[in-house]
Amino acid sequence: MDIETIKDQAVLEIFNGYFKRVNDPRQQTKVEHLLNEILFITVLAVIAGADDFNEIAEYAVKKQSWLKSFLKLPKGIPSHDTFNRVICMIDAGEFQHCFIDWMHDIRSALPDFPGDDVINLDGKTVRNSEDKTDNKKAIHMVSALASKYGLVLGQQKCNEKSNEITAIPALLKILLVEGSIITIDAMGCQKNIAKTIRSKKADYILAVKANQGNLSKEVIDMFEKVKKPEFASYIHSVDNQVDKDHGRIESRQCVAIENLGWLFEIQQWEDARSIIKITANVFRKGKETLEVRYYISSLPGNAALMNRAVRKHWHIENKLHWVLDVLFKEDYCRVRTGNGAENLTTIRKIALNTFKMDKTEPCSLKIKRKRAGWDDNYALMIISKMKI
Repeated sequence: MDIETIKDQAVLEIFNGYFKRVNDPRQQTKVEHLLNEILFITVLAVIAGADDFNEIAEYAVKKQSWLKSFLKLPKGIPSHDTFNRVICMIDAGEFQHCFIDWMHDIRSALPDFPGDDVINLDGKTVRNSEDKTDNKKAIHMVSALASKYGLVLGQQKCNEKSNEITAIPALLKILLVEGSIITIDAMGCQKNIAKTIRSKKADYILAVKANQGNLSKEVIDMFEKVKKPEFASYIHSVDNQVDKDHGRIESRQCVAIENLGWLFEIQQWEDARSIIKITANVFRKGKETLEVRYYISSLPGNAALMNRAVRKHWHIENKLHWVLDVLFKEDYCRVRTGNGAENLTTIRKIALNTFKMDKTEPCSLKIKRKRAGWDDNYALMIISKMKI
């Protein structure tokens, strides 16, 4: 056995070490292809540019001689129907828990380089997963992104008859977030979510909008009051930041208030310590837009910290949702059967994390994905980065 084959098998062992807990739902007397090999080939293919089961099977056929050097493949390469059937059958919860455990071990082993440990939670709908024939809605996934490392830590599907309000606590309960700052948009501004975050020994910054009527009114009224000289002393701190990117200039002013004892509604929020107002001015192509946003937090009134953390919340839109749609073509995927759409979202996030962990040389994710399709050693190398 040559050195390269030994390396390939070592990478496979890393993968199997986490995903061996996924139960095989097939009748074992009829099994021709090993579950761990189907999962591993699928992940490799998605990393290398495959976006559906036909492309996954085509990738495996083209790479057959290489795959045979370290996989058993007792009945050769599975057909696209086999990939489809198996990925749609495996339990999505089991698969996601294996993924979450893997990401936790990786995150725990990473160096604690400077920066705020901010975890952004937000939801995204997989548009083409809707199946009108079976009256099945498109799946909506809530994801957690560690902005400090750019890694997806986990995800949770919203039940068809509920929304992010129930999915967010479910996801938080299976994540290890102690010591982190959790940012969530207005949908997640709920008392029970704030309580769940504090029970996990993390802090929260929650966007306050009209869905929290009394709280929103009190917060807005307070920030109107502090404009008057007699209430100016209520302001704890102020921070101003400016970002410039591709002809776009954004200036943000963050005002933080800690004096909350007189607010009735605020007393109902677990360990609330500050309210925040962020005023964002954006200049682009000669036009100016103004946006004012309000937040409630369990953190003290450190305006500079709040300003940075809120800015990082948009990473989940720009560095996760946009990438899934543009690079991985998630919204174009028409897989609807069983757990297929949900399991493929997990596989895409595994692939994305492998690229985030690759620091060999700076280049776009698009180039990295193409390179993984061209260069087998590179594809396995970036998976090997995903180890503790």
